[in-house]
Amino acid sequence: MLQRYFPAYTIGENAYSEFNRVCKGLGNRFLLIGGETALSVSADRLLSQISDEFELVEKVIYGKECYAERVYELYDTYKDMQIDFVVGAGGGKALDTAKYLAKLLGVEVVTLPTIASTCAAASALSVIYTKEHTFERFEYYKRPAFHCFIDTKIISEAPYEYLRAGVGDTLAKHYEVEFSQRGKQLDYSSELGLTISKMCSEPLIRYAEEAIKACRENKVNEPLEQAILAIIISTGMVSMLINPDYNGAMAHALFYGLTVLEGFEEKFLHGDVVGYCTTVQLAVDNRLEEAARIKKFLKTVGIETTLKERGICTDREYLAPVLKSALADPDMKVIPYKVTEDMLYEGIMRMEAE
Repeated sequence: MLQRYFPAYTIGENAYSEFNRVCKGLGNRFLLIGGETALSVSADRLLSQISDEFELVEKVIYGKECYAERVYELYDTYKDMQIDFVVGAGGGKALDTAKYLAKLLGVEVVTLPTIASTCAAASALSVIYTKEHTFERFEYYKRPAFHCFIDTKIISEAPYEYLRAGVGDTLAKHYEVEFSQRGKQLDYSSELGLTISKMCSEPLIRYAEEAIKACRENKVNEPLEQAILAIIISTGMVSMLINPDYNGAMAHALFYGLTVLEGFEEKFLHGDVVGYCTTVQLAVDNRLEEAARIKKFLKTVGIETTLKERGICTDREYLAPVLKSALADPDMKVIPYKVTEDMLYEGIMRMEAE
């Protein structure tokens, strides 16, 4: 029997006011886990909205990375403390940590995204890294968070660079799903996911520039809300609906390949790079006109569109470990044709020259 779960969410400047109604069946005792900054902007705001029936067991700073050793350390700390549910606050790494911890504890997780940079708040997986900040694996779940509370005021006051990165990451979802499933016979769920994936590109092309402007000015408006929904909800739905084999492709594979470069991930935001990598995927696929269109769009929102702009050497020998790692990535296992290191390097150089 096939089951599909959709992310439930509340969005608005007073989204946390729905916490009592939505979470009343989960139990009383909850753990609030997130990044230091995320907790500083969300914890008091949440606690001021919830009723006395809920008990905050502890506020926990998750660390700087979502890696398995840290999650198991948290599990050992809280496994005997009768936690009824976990609330995760922050960006992708914090929310991925909260989801993984909730799985180990055997309880539901609720998410409070404080930035809109990935679909982590509404997706059913965690990206696990090593302590050295390189990609290790995906941890999959049967369903997404029980509920996602999206406070648009908090997101509007976060650094706009995170929203910009969310635009790049979300844009990739449409092109990666479209590419990876090409020529395949899709079931209903994957066909629906493919259709929804268009909501990860065109609405952003329409609204992203105004949304980023609003975020820079710490304002909430309709373009900002539409961009947030595309980044968090549309992408999360696609991730849940599409066959996992088609959930990623060359753009993310190249990103993870680039993380082998020392200090790369600490220096550059995930979504900014994935947006750039989308243009490389389009170039490898010989969709040069579309690659040029997306490159032009990325420039309008301030995303760097070449490796040279990031100060990265483009010599073939220097990029050899990147190419090798990218082609070995799981996202490259189900694509419509074999891609070689030569093809990937040529795609990179095409975008350098455009």
